[in-house]
Amino acid sequence: MLDRAYGFARAVVASRRGDVLRPRVLTYTVTFKCNARCVMCDSWRIRSADDLDLREVETIFDQLPRLDVVRLTGGEPFVRKDFPEVVDLAARRLRPAAIQITTNGFLTDRIVAACEQRDRRVPLHLLVSVDGLDDKQNEVRGRDDAWDTAFETIRRLAPRRRELRLTLAVNQTIVDSEGVRHYELLRDALAPLGVPVQVVVAYDESATYSVERDRELEIDGGYATFGTFAPGELQGLLDRVEEDLADAPALTRYAKRYYLRGLRARLAGLDDHGPRPRCVALNAHLRIFPNGDVPTCQFNSKVVGNLRHQPFEEVWACARADEQRRWVARCPGCWAECEVLPSSCYTGDLFLESLRRRKPLPAREPETVTT
Repeated sequence: MLDRAYGFARAVVASRRGDVLRPRVLTYTVTFKCNARCVMCDSWRIRSADDLDLREVETIFDQLPRLDVVRLTGGEPFVRKDFPEVVDLAARRLRPAAIQITTNGFLTDRIVAACEQRDRRVPLHLLVSVDGLDDKQNEVRGRDDAWDTAFETIRRLAPRRRELRLTLAVNQTIVDSEGVRHYELLRDALAPLGVPVQVVVAYDESATYSVERDRELEIDGGYATFGTFAPGELQGLLDRVEEDLADAPALTRYAKRYYLRGLRARLAGLDDHGPRPRCVALNAHLRIFPNGDVPTCQFNSKVVGNLRHQPFEEVWACARADEQRRWVARCPGCWAECEVLPSSCYTGDLFLESLRRRKPLPAREPETVTT
């Protein structure tokens, strides 16, 4: 534990100096295949026929340093029948402090079995994607049984969290005004199970989940939403979300409030007043695509190398990686939670924000309405 804390502190100092770090957080998209047809995501349209096999995954993991957090995602990761073996490899080879898995929850039996059979020495954070009650969930996820299957997964796992060393939460993606109204409905439906609802607002585009590969999206420092919202509607939602964080564990509450403060500012057109950490993409944060490609970040899928064909050290130190790191340094900054939280941690900005929060944001302007 002390070694990990010391390593984290050294990483923060090095990051603030602008050094290139070895990865501390891995986001591994194990497949783009998906059994959902989500309105805000094209992952299910992406060809994913050459995913790394277990032998290749093991070879790559053996080259990586010890990590703090391993995120395993898709597509839908559980459509891979060997996904429990991928989780086991991550636990044994990368020895993280925690593993996080994001799932749509459709494959209930497979998900429950994986949670039961995994190495419980490494805590597991399971995020189940649920975007509303009943027909709303079915509409967003493109399946008539989306609500029933996801809720069944939650219902079966919630009472066993302590036994399985599992943290369970719902991740609600807000895609439209109806989704805003469903936040409280979903929160109240899950309250008897003690399962919290985390909220993200869907961006209008993502290079990672686009059928067009090797994309570099223009990020202007604001927040272009997927759906259309009335002025002030999202700010009202974030007020309720922040109120509901009062009973959350301290670290979760602190991190989520950091994210919400930045989101509020960008939705209100006040991005210069919210937190703006140095981005650690292609630095403390490593992404791996299903075929072994190493992209730049969520909004830039340009590839710097391929770990199926190249050693990790070669990819990490190559001229192409340095070129893309310069792109990251010039980027005005997105506010996608999957990029922001690693950046806030490994630059120390999450902790500095406690001082800045004493100064309130200027009066809010209506958020930009985007279709």
